[in-house]
Amino acid sequence: MPEPLYTLDRMRSPAYQLRYGWTGWFAIAASPPDWAQALRACAAAWEADGIRVLEHRTHEDCVQLTASTKPSLSPVFLAGRLKGRLQHVLRQGGQAMDFSRRIAVRSIGDNHTREVEKYVLGQCGKEPLADPRFREHLAQFTLRNPAVRLDQPTATNSGRYWYNLHLVLVVRQRYRMVDDARLGRSRDLCLAIAGKKGHGVSALSIMPDHLHLAIRGNVEHLPQEIALAYLNNLAYGLGQCMIWEDCYYAGTFGEYDMGAVRP
Repeated sequence: MPEPLYTLDRMRSPAYQLRYGWTGWFAIAASPPDWAQALRACAAAWEADGIRVLEHRTHEDCVQLTASTKPSLSPVFLAGRLKGRLQHVLRQGGQAMDFSRRIAVRSIGDNHTREVEKYVLGQCGKEPLADPRFREHLAQFTLRNPAVRLDQPTATNSGRYWYNLHLVLVVRQRYRMVDDARLGRSRDLCLAIAGKKGHGVSALSIMPDHLHLAIRGNVEHLPQEIALAYLNNLAYGLGQCMIWEDCYYAGTFGEYDMGAVRP
């Protein structure tokens, strides 16, 4: 196999907005600890991990955290570090609070799932084209797959995950692909890559100078790993050339937006 054209050490800084809600349920009933103090005690270690806790709520049977992360963290890693460090700090402070194995992680964004899907599917209508017939022609390179339900979780031994990503790649120097062969090949390659990597494509749009994907990611894959998979496999499938800019946008979204966290 050829060497990958896109690697982390050669990538420009990506654009990203990655936020998740985490819910941990208590294994047994116990006196509630000082959550604010515990979160402060974990903050430095979480920052070193690439995690920043933004909000928290406590209930009789669980605690809920909202966190932002870097692209180098998977949902599974996030879940383990939030639970592990918090439990360790509580035990050190004599406030033992064991969490059950049951956790939930939800990707969250500024927009709801249906808004993101509508945005991806509406790219043709936004494209500034001199010939409206070409805009209609581009519609064949836009796809909505109703079989992929982004409101449904991925279940693992450690809990349930909703891991939805909006991924954007831009053609190098905004060169425009206008031939059907290349546009159709890009569409088909996106679906093939998703199938190989265990992603579910809910919506995609291949435009002359960029592409959008709304996907359910593999919960063990980092956002940067997912982006590199599409960059490199699309480049290989289109002739092993640096067709894309060496950066990407990745943003989380889900059934709950940030308005639900910060009413």
